[in-house]
Amino acid sequence: MHTAFSTTSVLPEKRSGSWSDAVSSAYFPLELHYRQPANFAGTLQGWTLGDVSLSRLSSDPLLYARRHYHLKDNTEEQYLVTIPVRSDVHFSQANRETRCSPGGFLIEQGHEPYEFSYNDANDLWVLKVPADMLGNRLRMPSRFCCLNFDAEKGSGGLFKDMLEIVPNRYDRLSAEEGTLVGRQLVELLVLAITYDERVLTSSVSSVREAHLARIEQYIRQRLGPESLSADNIARACGISTRYLHELFRGTGMTLAEWVRNQRLQACREALSNPHENESIAQIAYAWGFGDQAQLSRLFKAKFGLSPRDYRRVCQTGGYSPSNGKDGRLE
Repeated sequence: MHTAFSTTSVLPEKRSGSWSDAVSSAYFPLELHYRQPANFAGTLQGWTLGDVSLSRLSSDPLLYARRHYHLKDNTEEQYLVTIPVRSDVHFSQANRETRCSPGGFLIEQGHEPYEFSYNDANDLWVLKVPADMLGNRLRMPSRFCCLNFDAEKGSGGLFKDMLEIVPNRYDRLSAEEGTLVGRQLVELLVLAITYDERVLTSSVSSVREAHLARIEQYIRQRLGPESLSADNIARACGISTRYLHELFRGTGMTLAEWVRNQRLQACREALSNPHENESIAQIAYAWGFGDQAQLSRLFKAKFGLSPRDYRRVCQTGGYSPSNGKDGRLE
């Protein structure tokens, strides 16, 4: 679905209220502070990509605040990924502050209070991603809030380029294709974060976090049937097997549990893909499970449905990742 809103056709005395409603509908409830409410000008376009949404926001200077009272009835946890195009933005959350200039991007945690502002007219690209979708690909995404990432070079530049392409191609995408594009945008986002040097050199990072980021990326690129033993992973990442296990002990999840969860998420996405024609047994083997029975047992324990039932529900349009904890239907 493509949506569009502009203040040009709104009476001056109603502009601030109309803009607040449009922003809250696109993202989540926010408190807005205007310099000149009656003279405020802004446009907001949005494109739905399955559970992910992309928007382009252009407006006069503004301050957006996410307050504690907004979280009282909050049922879905979301992250916003913002790329400023025309001028700097200022962001503060969890006692941390940052300024992001054009050529960079930052991440905002929607389920915690924050303030976001720009002092000059601005254009913004904003990607809204469900917390579980990002968290399944990137351990503890909240640790990357208030960091600046490069949106010009490497995978960060590719991420930005793909955002800009989507609106021009959107009308030619089917709903299924849009969902897959949304997932690919999140994959590119994770790649851009993982390989950004500022993640490893930031004051909120550490040697342990740097090792974990490299290990997780190594594992996610090798989730297929090849061996992912602790010895192989440690050797490839240049650390001892003992240190590898110590690193994961501090995350609340063992190495084996993390690998298994990543493989289950990969199977879930394959099963929900309407263009995926492989059998459940083939999907199980492709993502590192010994056989279909093993996948079925673990998949039902995590998501509440067997792989066969999950695929059937997705094909009939009855499943949403936001239904229930860990994807369980309620």
